[in-house]
Amino acid sequence: MDSLTQIVLGAACGEAILGKKIGNKALLFGAIGGTIPDLDVFIGRLLYNNEIQAMAFHRGFMHSILFAFIGCFFFGWITYKLYNTGNRKDSTTLRNWILLFFWAIFTHPILDCFTPYGTQLFAPFSDYRVAFNNISVVDPLYTLPFLICIIILMFFKGNKPKRQIWLKAGIYISTAYMVLTIFNKFYMDAVFKKSFEKAGISYTRFTAQPTILNNILWYAVAETENEYHYAFYSLFDKSGLSKKIIKIEKKHDLIDMNDANLQTLAWFSNSYFKITKKEKIGTYKYIDLRYPPLNPDDANTSVFNFTLFNESDEWDILPFNGNPPNGEDFSKFIERLKGI
Repeated sequence: MDSLTQIVLGAACGEAILGKKIGNKALLFGAIGGTIPDLDVFIGRLLYNNEIQAMAFHRGFMHSILFAFIGCFFFGWITYKLYNTGNRKDSTTLRNWILLFFWAIFTHPILDCFTPYGTQLFAPFSDYRVAFNNISVVDPLYTLPFLICIIILMFFKGNKPKRQIWLKAGIYISTAYMVLTIFNKFYMDAVFKKSFEKAGISYTRFTAQPTILNNILWYAVAETENEYHYAFYSLFDKSGLSKKIIKIEKKHDLIDMNDANLQTLAWFSNSYFKITKKEKIGTYKYIDLRYPPLNPDDANTSVFNFTLFNESDEWDILPFNGNPPNGEDFSKFIERLKGI
């Protein structure tokens, strides 16, 4: 999920492990631990000159279960040595710090698994991307109540019972909302399945996920041999079906997708993608269809798209190089969220 959410969850882990001993400093170290896995965004760019490979590195090994076990000892030992000096000596133990960093790092990829992006939880043994698709990468209803509870507990001393009460409140509220989104996922999958079947679309597979910032308006894309079909459905819709389904041609044959970098890009998109030619000769627009267009009626308003180009006989991308969303597209998004 987004960085703020991971900071809040990491801070909660820090509080749970060391809050009683070191107070608000536990929140800080937990937040740092919760941020560590996302440093792979910067490390990927240091390791790779190719943007496709750098993007594929994100949510890879540093988001794995193995990294949580290795990282907790490494970061726990360093922090213990730096913190346990002077008048703080013997105020904490090495075990405290190992546990703090384990839970802060481990819960980060676990939370990411619920989003559509995909997380290589079992790297380096498998490149399978776990994605439950039940919550958006940014969802204020998950984050804000949790954040408010963490802020409130900061005003109580570490040994005060009310501090633990607010910590548990934040965890319980956010967990309850997450469970609600899981039930919503099952419901939405059933709605889209019936909608595609009612429309006579013989799909080989489909995927559904909530749109950005909410769990009310959902998007699904179904794949046939030569086409994709996408649809939206809101919890406020009066009908039990999504009646407007838009067809998109794949056009995968515009480029030889056997290239190694293009294969990586297709893997990243779970093979839900569309390719079109751009005005500049030799460049193509690559749209990751797992993510919905902002304007439900226009597939070209997808924010998650790249410009493909070939340089020195190597395919690469310019990330998110499309037209920025405009007010009209956003208005149509809000209208569709309200239901039809």
